[in-house]
Parts: sequence; C-alpha cells; structure tokens
Amino acid sequence: MATSKEYLHFILDQLSGLTEITYRCAFGEYMIYYCGKVAAYLCDDRLLVKPVPSAVRMMPGARYEPPYEGAKEMLLVENVDDREFLAVLFTAMHPELPEPKKKRTKKSELETQ
Repeated sequence: MATSKEYLHFILDQLSGLTEITYRCAFGEYMIYYCGKVAAYLCDDRLLVKPVPSAVRMMPGARYEPPYEGAKEMLLVENVDDREFLAVLFTAMHPELPEPKKKRTKKSELETQ
C-alpha cells in the first residue's frame, strides 16, 4: 500500500511551522527533507524518522520498523497529531542527520568542462 496524498498533505501541514521542509516522491512513498537533509520517510501512511540519538531519547518506547522490505529500520512516530512535538523532534534531529551525499558527476559532464 502506497502512502496517500492525503497523508502526505496532513504531515506537511503538521510540519508547516518549520522552514525548509521539502519532499520527494519515490515509488509511491515520500522522503521528507528538513533543511536539505533526509529526516523521515512516509511509507504506507506511516511517519518514520531516522533513529538518531535525539529521536531515540525523545521517543524511548518507539517501535523500530523498516520503511520497506530490506531497508534499515527507522523509528515509527505515532504522535503525528502533535505539531509542537514534531517541530521539536525535527529541530533536535537536524544536527545529527547525515549530510546529503554529493551527486556524482557524469563522465560526459567532465569532458565538457
């Protein structure tokens, strides 16, 4: 089951107090970016965040679930109705999130430079 557009818009509305929230669609699911870093996935109408230390501390009883079969487990956020909690969670997570990977330059692009 893919994530519905209604759930995507609900989560984006819940995160609307934060600046620089963007998303990308991938195979019917969504990656949520905060200030250019991947912070969460929306998969099967679930909000899953990276299990960085601050997220683990803020949600000590959270279940670990994979966003899709074969993927690394992430933390399931069940308290998606609390905008303030989500804002604090994403803000706390940001410094611990990995930097975006550099895009590889294609060989043909190197030849034209």
